[in-house]
Amino acid sequence: MLKYIIIHPDDNVAVALQPLAAGDTIEHKGQTTIVKETIPAGHKVMLTDANKGDFIIKYGCPIGHTVAEITEGQWVNEKILRTNLKGISDYQYNPVTISGTDVSGQHTFMGYERKNGEAGIRNELWIIPTVGCVNGVAERLARMFEEETHAAHIDGIRAYTHNFGCSQLGDDHEHTRRILRNMVLHPNAGGVLVVGLGCENNQPDEFRKLLGEYDTKRIRFMVCQHENNEIESGMTILRELYSLMKIDKRTSMPLSKLKIGLKCGGSDGFSGITANPLLGRFSDFLTAQGGTTVLTEVPEMFGAETLLMNRCKNEAIFRKTVNLINNFKDYFISHRQPIFENPSPGNKAGGISTLEEKSLGCTQKSGTSAVCDVLEYGDTLSVKGLNLLSAPGNDLVASTALAASGCHIVLFSTGRGTPFGTFVPTVKISSNTELATRKPDWTDFDAGTLLNNEPMPALLERFIRFVTDVANGEPTRNERNGYHEIAIFKSGVTL
Repeated sequence: MLKYIIIHPDDNVAVALQPLAAGDTIEHKGQTTIVKETIPAGHKVMLTDANKGDFIIKYGCPIGHTVAEITEGQWVNEKILRTNLKGISDYQYNPVTISGTDVSGQHTFMGYERKNGEAGIRNELWIIPTVGCVNGVAERLARMFEEETHAAHIDGIRAYTHNFGCSQLGDDHEHTRRILRNMVLHPNAGGVLVVGLGCENNQPDEFRKLLGEYDTKRIRFMVCQHENNEIESGMTILRELYSLMKIDKRTSMPLSKLKIGLKCGGSDGFSGITANPLLGRFSDFLTAQGGTTVLTEVPEMFGAETLLMNRCKNEAIFRKTVNLINNFKDYFISHRQPIFENPSPGNKAGGISTLEEKSLGCTQKSGTSAVCDVLEYGDTLSVKGLNLLSAPGNDLVASTALAASGCHIVLFSTGRGTPFGTFVPTVKISSNTELATRKPDWTDFDAGTLLNNEPMPALLERFIRFVTDVANGEPTRNERNGYHEIAIFKSGVTL
């Protein structure tokens, strides 16, 4: 295994792939740098002398400036480095030439064809409350029906509880309604029971109208205040849904029907070297197949946003991307919070010092293909190719938003590990092999093998097979562990 990497020829830092000790040497552009202190794995070491205020370059871009003089061979971390980023900005559209990905052959997967023509990769029975007051009813029904059927012949029985649906105003109320609507209509569910209370703000009859046209045999409603015994009534409906679902069969479908969310969390200094570039290659592959990928975590685009803007397929999409970025900055400003209060303590411990550094690694998940559309929070996908989605960096909120946009799977890269999963299969890709070895019950795929000289093309080929297996029904770690959660974005008052 290599001891260090210099990611871009213009970089003035190297990244330690293993802990470096004082006296170790780094070769760069015909020069030798002698390491002056212990450098933890994933962290940066300076390749030149720098004065206070000089830029630190990584990924070929500035990731901040120094707050004091630093000499060649020293450790570069959050104590010496500060962000260059500022507030709301004006941007110019400078489109770059997008070179297409050469993909041979049409790939397929085995999915469930829904009545509206959408593909599902799971055939699960979902119980979705309109309001948090009936969470207990939803959980009890799921538990009782699991005991009765053992989920035989289907892929699972889930109750997706949340705290909202009442005492909300404005955007918060609409966010809740739209996320729940998108869940009810998601093709990974072969049957859905919507459980209402009856007096909530999110009135079941009005919520039903929000669904538009839907399969009334597969999506059913129950209002608890209207039932003499909501448990008996709910169990009856679940049995009727189950009788339809258990005869559903998988059929061969083109990979172009797949919609994949791209997410990272608990990132480290390896994330932008291994796992995120792998997801970028996969995104380019899937979009070349006619499929769809979605990048979110808008605050983790700050500092790399122009790279995305210049890949927009036209000026109209560029303008939507500018609004995406500036509107999220304004969200921070309106709440009197610093825009660049990132990265997290775990990120810093893993070697990420500024938001630009995090963003330049994070956005590599988008690959090199054109940005084809931009979605607001709660929107659903309508354009194939690479999409951008408005959502925060919070892992649960962003992953829920990706799934609610229509994604069948969320691909989640991580350097420090996390066990959670949202309401679609949530694949954890480790940036380093140590994490995959230490947390096998959390980790689905190890991208750290890139650091042990596995070529990217071979790793990508293995990863394509792996994701196809998940689409075909192979359970992810979060599914095996029974970890299924949702989180809805909230920004306003609670009544």
